[in-house]
Amino acid sequence: MNVLMVANRENGKTLDAMFQIAAYLDSQGIDHAEIDVTDLPDAAYPYCGIHATDLPSGPFDLVITLGGDGTLLHASRFAYALDAPILGVNFGHLGFLTNSAEDGLLPLVADALSGEIIREHRVNLHVHVNCEGDEEEGIDEARDFFTLNEIAIARGAMGHIVDFSFDVSGDHVATMRGDGVIVSTATGSTAYALSCGGPLVGPNHRGLIVVPLAPHTLTARAVVTEHNDVVEVYFKEGSASAREVSLFADGDALAFARPISSIVVTAGDRPVTLLTRRQESFYKQIARTFFER
Repeated sequence: MNVLMVANRENGKTLDAMFQIAAYLDSQGIDHAEIDVTDLPDAAYPYCGIHATDLPSGPFDLVITLGGDGTLLHASRFAYALDAPILGVNFGHLGFLTNSAEDGLLPLVADALSGEIIREHRVNLHVHVNCEGDEEEGIDEARDFFTLNEIAIARGAMGHIVDFSFDVSGDHVATMRGDGVIVSTATGSTAYALSCGGPLVGPNHRGLIVVPLAPHTLTARAVVTEHNDVVEVYFKEGSASAREVSLFADGDALAFARPISSIVVTAGDRPVTLLTRRQESFYKQIARTFFER
């Protein structure tokens, strides 16, 4: 057994937790390594093999994240490439994806190591970006990205409104103007997509969710797809939207040398496994988090 701990070291509580877990793993004869969340690979890693510096050697059988939901999201890219489950321990704010350590940090880790814990299989996104001139000049940069929550396609630094269209599995759905559009997983339905008016979707849903951002229309609605559907967002070639649009993979900005022509989003080949001992149902959780005052 080999365990990787990913810590948000800006939070002092995570350092103490990391030392406790390391001592426990040593007592059990379990190998382990530690890394700061800022040193993990970027969103291109699972598909394009782009490595961050000073990555610990694997393989790893378990990834433990110490921080908030953001720490887990960043670690999920590496865990997906390793095909390793993630035990998230919350030292952040909301903690929607992570476990509370209030009932004991080491018992939680022990449950994860022994398999006495719930395994949740979460759909993720494979995002492919096409840029103008690809056919003539080829692709010389990372264009495939992993996200667990969402890909956000938003207006850029100039602040101009975005003109875009989107199709689902080859069928044209809408052409609209606005601040952009989010393509989300069910996991991401409680994040950015929610704040933009998207639906709350149970975590076992395997499809995608398309949510327009501040659309300049009275008729725009979110679209929930099936698992095998392909969502394509595209822009008119040579348009200001193609030149200025910004992309964010789970909050991380993506940059390209040429204007974007389209973004193709599908469900990932396999799920990300989250480990939890939370007994509360998803619906009780959203009732407590989003509806109770």
